[in-house]
Amino acid sequence: MVDKLSKYANWVLYVLMAVSAVLAVLFYMESLDTSRFLQWSYFLMITGIIVAIASPVYELFLSPKNIIKLLVILVVVAILGFIAYSLAGNTFSETKLELLKITEQTSRNVGMGIIFTYIAFAIALLAIAFSSILKIFK
Repeated sequence: MVDKLSKYANWVLYVLMAVSAVLAVLFYMESLDTSRFLQWSYFLMITGIIVAIASPVYELFLSPKNIIKLLVILVVVAILGFIAYSLAGNTFSETKLELLKITEQTSRNVGMGIIFTYIAFAIALLAIAFSSILKIFK
């Protein structure tokens, strides 16, 4: 069942890639309007979001024992988000905030996103290094 599904998914991806390539060529030949090209990119983005959400849900139905792993990952991400939010702050003055037309909360949320990205990047680097070292000793 899974092999059949992945086979169909591969064909759908090939079709989407071919259509994207044709549209890109038409766009750069100036035969396609910018709005149509953007509509296609929105379609691809929405499709990607749906697949990104549906894939783990489908996988959970195939093997329900992975729910615990998913919950652990969600808790870790929530803790990292809380840590990033705690470390973030507003570094702009009131006049700079007015000049940028943002609020103090917006500035803090952007800082949280940046700090969260740094933490995730550091964890990824540590995981790569750890797995490389682990392979040496195996």
